[in-house]
Amino acid sequence: MTAPELATEGPAVKGPAVKGLRRRPQLSEDVAAHIRSQIMSGVLRPGVFVRIDDTAVELGVSATPVREALVSLRGEGLVEQVPNRGYRVGELDRDDIEDIFWLQGAIASKLARRAARVITESQIEELTGLNARLREAVVHANPDAVETCVFEFHRFVNRVAGGRKLAWFLYGAIRYTPTKLYSASESWGREAVAGHDALIDAFARGDVDAAGELMGRQFADGAEHLVAYRERVGLRS
Repeated sequence: MTAPELATEGPAVKGPAVKGLRRRPQLSEDVAAHIRSQIMSGVLRPGVFVRIDDTAVELGVSATPVREALVSLRGEGLVEQVPNRGYRVGELDRDDIEDIFWLQGAIASKLARRAARVITESQIEELTGLNARLREAVVHANPDAVETCVFEFHRFVNRVAGGRKLAWFLYGAIRYTPTKLYSASESWGREAVAGHDALIDAFARGDVDAAGELMGRQFADGAEHLVAYRERVGLRS
């Protein structure tokens, strides 16, 4: 599939809306998710400094969870600490993006192959219902619902597969996907629905190889979408 244009307006380029986050132990993880999404989508560009006080005000939190989030992101290699100046966004090139999505696709493909071996008719019906909800969300241009439906669809497949450890590693990898960038794109939403239809058909046939290939292709397409979008906003790989 060709990479259609991703939406460039509104929340699509601002990352997840996290204003007024509740104060809880994992608050720094939520802040890290927000900054990570902005880096991946190019809102925060290489070389830009992430200002702790400004970010705290933007998100309605104290400086502490922002500082903790930046320490975590430094460990991931997304930002670097500059003595006496703060945290600066690191370089992110095409190979980095393709590696991230390759890892996601490799894990998700294996889980899909497992699911194809054991999925039942009733579970296929549930997946069909989840994709129908996604189709409706795309038709009504509801990005939040699209994001939720895609997540629920893939989580259901992973549960059918039963690979809890693999699913945990997959969750760690998909943190780098700026989901709102995708869910705000109608063309991407239509492709997601069609891809899910093909996957459901493979499950219904018990075609293990096709299920794995189709799932992997979704993540390869995701990398193409993101690279193309970053290039359109002036971030060359």
